[in-house]
Amino acid sequence: MKTIKYILSCFLVLGCLISKAQTPKGSVLIKNATVLTVTKGTLENTDVLVENGIIKKIGRNLNAPNIQVIDASGKYLMPGIIDAHSHVALDAVNEATAPITSEVKMADVVNPYDIGLYRALAGGVTISHAMHGSANAIGGQNITLKHRYGSSNPEDLYMKEAPRTIKFALGENPTRVHGRGNGIQPRTRMGVDAVIRNGFNEAIQYKKAWADYENALKQKGAKPIPPQYNSRLETLADVLDGKIIIHCHSYRADEIYALINTCREFGIKNIVFSHVNEGFKVAPELAEYTMGASVFADWWAYKFEVYYSTAYNAAILMENGVITSINSDSGELIRHLYHEAGKAQRYGQLDDDQTLALITINPAKQLGIADKVGSIEEGKQADLVIFEGHPLSIYAIPQMTFVDGVKYFDINEDPDDMRLKVSASEALEPIFLREHEHRCMHGVDFFFTNFGRNLFNHSH
Repeated sequence: MKTIKYILSCFLVLGCLISKAQTPKGSVLIKNATVLTVTKGTLENTDVLVENGIIKKIGRNLNAPNIQVIDASGKYLMPGIIDAHSHVALDAVNEATAPITSEVKMADVVNPYDIGLYRALAGGVTISHAMHGSANAIGGQNITLKHRYGSSNPEDLYMKEAPRTIKFALGENPTRVHGRGNGIQPRTRMGVDAVIRNGFNEAIQYKKAWADYENALKQKGAKPIPPQYNSRLETLADVLDGKIIIHCHSYRADEIYALINTCREFGIKNIVFSHVNEGFKVAPELAEYTMGASVFADWWAYKFEVYYSTAYNAAILMENGVITSINSDSGELIRHLYHEAGKAQRYGQLDDDQTLALITINPAKQLGIADKVGSIEEGKQADLVIFEGHPLSIYAIPQMTFVDGVKYFDINEDPDDMRLKVSASEALEPIFLREHEHRCMHGVDFFFTNFGRNLFNHSH
């Protein structure tokens, strides 16, 4: 028996080692770049040394034996772009069977073969927050992904250092799915808030039942019966204890403020609001009570509750001290996030570092990973993008994208068929027509917003 246990333990250790080996760390020396650190300003003609997936040294005239050297003269180096609200690489999005489904996990449906990951890398995006959909007042648990495209193991994409997060949703989506669709609560906005509050109260009772059980165990001779384990309430208990960050789908100012008050009532501080079209109306409250707002650059009018919107939203939020990011919520738009950030600059007159922060360090803060990624600093993980042209220019083109120092995209060296691969389940209509309909549905003047005058400031 001991021999069998020993052999099994050896296999277990070997399996762990193999699993770790499937997450490669790279070493590279990028020389002579204009380095956009985001947090430490712009460094001209500067080298960045990466060793074992970590930024080891930033400076000039750096040398490192036996390490690949990339000459980035005339090019720009920025941190990998982070999408705080995405559904890329997921085989399913909504578990729309109940108003609360906090027991489900997006980690269970990550598809490492999704071509969207490669297309995101081609747009300089190295991390995405793979989220549950907005059908439920309280949805499933999200997963933060590193875009290590090419692995066959979904776990290789998990950013294991990232805190746990969960999806909440307000407004039309949960009321339409459950109230109008299934004839159950919530049917109104007050019903949505009631579902959330009731869920928290159930979790409090669940925690108390387990605490009473633990205390009873300490009594001599006691043989108490443990409460029934409930994954749904266990997750909500962790939300109440601050172990899980809420990311909440929202549009209207009144419902945003209502949930802020509910969270304050239950002592919850870890909440990020997504979309937040009317966030500019409650910017001081968002700054004081939340971890920030992840907004669209200019999507609105695609349904009634988002008619009252403005392209100045991101700038107003930032000027009021709100940690603000620009998200895609789109498998296509994810590769254009640097253009989306440029729109915010065009409308809000943000400076370059403020604008780049919208797609780097700020979403990193909202995901709880800003100590590891989101800026080019010594000691951080080497998620990097080399651009031809300034990233905020409409003419900018990503050239290479690195995750943990490993090059996953190279515009010149990648085989053509990587760009042509199409998912077997993808719709057959031409991508351009599908995206054209998508953009029109959101009431966006694509050419006006993309070719705004401020975007041309960087075209030199």
